[in-house]
Amino acid sequence: MAPYESGDNTGAAEVDDLPTGRRKAARYVVPVAVVGVAAATIGLVPALADSGDPDLPKISAQQLIEKIAKSDVQQLSGTVKTGTDLGLPDLGGLESGLVSGVARSGDGSSADPTSKLTELLTGTHTLRVAEDGPDRQKVSLIESAAEYSLIHNGKDVWGYDSKSNEVYHGTAHQDAKGRKGHTEEPPATPKDFADEALKSVDDTTSVTVDGTVRVAGRDAYKLLIKPKQSGTTVGAISIAVDAKTGMPLKFTLTPSSGGAAVIDAGFTQVDFARPAASTFDFTPPKGSKVTENDDHASKGSGKDFPKRGDGLAKGLEGDEFAKGLKGGGGFDVLGKGWNTVATFDTGSKGGLPSGSAGGDLGGFLGSLGDRVTGKFGKGTVFSTRLVNALITNDGKVYAGAVTKDALVKAANAAK
Repeated sequence: MAPYESGDNTGAAEVDDLPTGRRKAARYVVPVAVVGVAAATIGLVPALADSGDPDLPKISAQQLIEKIAKSDVQQLSGTVKTGTDLGLPDLGGLESGLVSGVARSGDGSSADPTSKLTELLTGTHTLRVAEDGPDRQKVSLIESAAEYSLIHNGKDVWGYDSKSNEVYHGTAHQDAKGRKGHTEEPPATPKDFADEALKSVDDTTSVTVDGTVRVAGRDAYKLLIKPKQSGTTVGAISIAVDAKTGMPLKFTLTPSSGGAAVIDAGFTQVDFARPAASTFDFTPPKGSKVTENDDHASKGSGKDFPKRGDGLAKGLEGDEFAKGLKGGGGFDVLGKGWNTVATFDTGSKGGLPSGSAGGDLGGFLGSLGDRVTGKFGKGTVFSTRLVNALITNDGKVYAGAVTKDALVKAANAAK
């Protein structure tokens, strides 16, 4: 195992010295966690760091990771700006339409959190967040002349879309161990992103302390995560860690191809004082349409407010995730570390849809990709600045945070 190195190569520690929770499923979480992170938002925001490098005591990468692991912030309020730049082609708003259609395909309410939060798949977003322990959280998505709020207060979960004046109401359930239910929503805060990134750390990764920075008016250390392997599209991940609380304040992922960040999420303002109790109060406005989903929540459908940071990660841990990949209709995992490729068989021969059923869809999709050949046969690679996917003519899919050449190599090796 390669050591974690501090900026001056002091205080090195082995990966196996990390808390157990930080080493779960390192082999499997890439590229799926990275894909999940990348899918959280599409857009680009400016750098969120303040000017000036604070003078802080030296700390090793091992100590900084342990500081993150021990961080237990229970109360906060603040503003988060998030966005990514995957370099997707301009489809004239088609992406937004598709996302909106998916969002409306559930219970039909625009206030349903599992539908509304899919809007984070596109655009640049500003979120207001507040938390007071495990039973009170609020996230507000600030939109043009409108706002969507998701509120968890005790047993109640409320979603309110001011644009449509629709309300969602659910009940937070508990499992047999007394844990509150949560939904598999996209990451939203820097902590959510950081939790996912740290799971990918193994002996194929270099981790160092890269100086200090000020974020949202607070002193922070910079943790730098870089793949040692070639063939990955991930260049580096930088996490600004609050020097006092150990909570991640900013997350930036840059691609190996260079240029602007693919993902940039950070607090522009944060306060660790307890929010006012009224922050979490909600009464449906007069004339609003209220959709009740108590039955779904009590059965654990996932339509409940998550504990912050427990969304996407929950399905990516340990043996349960590995079994899910290997199970019927699931994924197989090829490669190691940052060069991991997820693959599955669609069961559909002929590659991209075509003919009368697909109309011109196959030709349209094909125009967005690159035709490739190899021992595996023929196929099309669809590329972004982070996540790439190869669809072969015999119906197999290979996807990962790897280059086009790495995908072709993986497909050849799988034959």
